[in-house]
Amino acid sequence: MAYNEIEKRGTDDFPFSFYHLDETHPRYEMSAHWHSEIELMRVIEGEFQISLNQNTYTVKKGDIIFINPETIHQGTAKECIYECIVFHADFLYFEAFDHNSFIRNVLDSECVIKEFFPCGPGEINSSLNKIFDTLSSNEKSKKFRIISEFYSFFALITELELYSHGIENNTISGDKKINTLKTILSYLRENYDKPVSLESLSKAVNKSPKYIGCFFKSMTGKTPIEYLNEYRIEKACHKLHRTDMSVTEIAFSCGFSDLSYFIKSFKNKMGMSPGKYRNM
Repeated sequence: MAYNEIEKRGTDDFPFSFYHLDETHPRYEMSAHWHSEIELMRVIEGEFQISLNQNTYTVKKGDIIFINPETIHQGTAKECIYECIVFHADFLYFEAFDHNSFIRNVLDSECVIKEFFPCGPGEINSSLNKIFDTLSSNEKSKKFRIISEFYSFFALITELELYSHGIENNTISGDKKINTLKTILSYLRENYDKPVSLESLSKAVNKSPKYIGCFFKSMTGKTPIEYLNEYRIEKACHKLHRTDMSVTEIAFSCGFSDLSYFIKSFKNKMGMSPGKYRNM
């Protein structure tokens, strides 16, 4: 299955992306998506309501979430500052080591690691916090330290058996509802720059417009068009920062056919105009 978010993480020899998110970040409100990599999330301040496939957690200061590969995740921040690390576990592979099968099983969803680690003492929390603190530092030895910390973390996971086999866990990618949701999300994200309607979506998914509207709302809390417009704004934020395109050009390139509606939608989501956001 093609996965939803395809993005190069870090560099070839250090495949990590580190994000520090507050209300000005375009991904502050986490819209539903998934990817083949592992993701860690740590709340610094406030509260974050996150859904992982069909499991929901209220994450508070100091709590850490482990997002298994191919898990659909989405969330709502409440006066929150949080950090995310996204990485692919291939960097842990060494031919001579016998741990490869466990890492492979995690990547293939045959093993599902525990998702929620509440703030508190203990080896697991200490290991996870070291990962975040090391990756956000400027130490010259960061690359060596982060690899060491991840080995320590996976060693604890296996020793304490903080994982389940995919067949025993209702979050695995084979769930029919999750697969249907992934199909809809893929279509919306791949066609965000084109006109999209419930009718065109229903043809792509082979479901009735009424079914899609009700199903998507029940799974994400949003209508497909609400989700699509939020994703379009996210893409517009990236273009405002990374290109010299005019606001009008960005609006049309992100699927908006009306400039005033784009500006209104942008203000509703980001709390400021596109021009002010660009100048931040």
